[in-house]
Amino acid sequence: MQRLPQIERPDWRSKMSALGFGFHSIDGVYWKEHVAYRFSARQIDLFDDAVAELHAMCLDFVDDFIRAGDWTQLPLPEHAIACIERSWRRREPGLLGRFDFSWDGSGAPKMLEYNADTPTSLMESSLAQWFWKVDVQPQADQFNSLHEKLVARWRVVREQTNGSVLHFAGQYEQEEDAVHLDYLLDTALQAGWSTRWLAMGDVGWDGAFFVDHDGERIDRLFKLYPWEWIWRDGFSRHAASDAVRWMEPPWKLLLSNKALLAFLWQRHTGHPLLMPAAFAREDLPTDTGYARKPMFSREGGGCSLHRADGALIDAERVFEEPGDWVYQSLAPLPRYEDYCTVVGGWVVGDEPAGLCIREDASAITKNSSHFVPHYFE
Repeated sequence: MQRLPQIERPDWRSKMSALGFGFHSIDGVYWKEHVAYRFSARQIDLFDDAVAELHAMCLDFVDDFIRAGDWTQLPLPEHAIACIERSWRRREPGLLGRFDFSWDGSGAPKMLEYNADTPTSLMESSLAQWFWKVDVQPQADQFNSLHEKLVARWRVVREQTNGSVLHFAGQYEQEEDAVHLDYLLDTALQAGWSTRWLAMGDVGWDGAFFVDHDGERIDRLFKLYPWEWIWRDGFSRHAASDAVRWMEPPWKLLLSNKALLAFLWQRHTGHPLLMPAAFAREDLPTDTGYARKPMFSREGGGCSLHRADGALIDAERVFEEPGDWVYQSLAPLPRYEDYCTVVGGWVVGDEPAGLCIREDASAITKNSSHFVPHYFE
């Protein structure tokens, strides 16, 4: 892939704001369009296949993991485990997820992680970069079917759950989360749902059911709020009941924590899309650098990168919690000028749906890392 200079649209900020993408300039620079990444059609086909193969491997893992019933590596309360198992056995439908890869367009993409519970960067991956392509690279194409696949997936979920009213909840005081939720709510409306929204802190319990701030019963709830946070909350036993159907479903927790990296490597040792990963440093190759990742973390929090001898290379908000670490051999990120690049691969339902790119001066991708559009020819 190539990182190429582009001509900025003079009115790009107003166009982004009109889409509802209001945090385009968070921390001074977030969205960039003076550069873009170019791929070939062959590279996009390879990437599409890699995303599809990994997602299928993940679903097979969930099925086998729940059949085996060995939860010793995941620190969860018993009621959470029962809820996750019930959710998978019902095959409750999921909505979307995003793989992150180290990849420069050559060879096999190397999976860094899979956020299948609360992936963000959705508005910029779907609408923002598509309309950039229409304006700036109209002759090219883009790996981006996110919007139409989201609307289609919401229709499937509505049919499978026999639902009509869908609540959306999250931390609306955070602009990025609010934009993400509003965009998903809009795609649900287009799919025929009647929608409501509320802050996560306003989700109530009336003794039998979850209710919103108007006292209306919540039957189906999409939450932009990690499952591991829910299981730590005081009302988590209510969350494990049959009082509500969740989106994302509880089984998605198994795919959105870093233990997945070690589990997949155990099942598919040597697979070209994976990097060695384990629950102990001594179980990794000793001659390679490694990343130490908290089992449950968001936006790079607590992650640290080390040389083979353990010396620190980089870290993001390092914190110490007893145990619960996952170690992964380093897949060095491609570097363009002064930036390390991470390539994201979106899944909607069970289908690959798009590509997004984040770059940062640090080798650890954070919520403030820059978003850069892409196209292919």
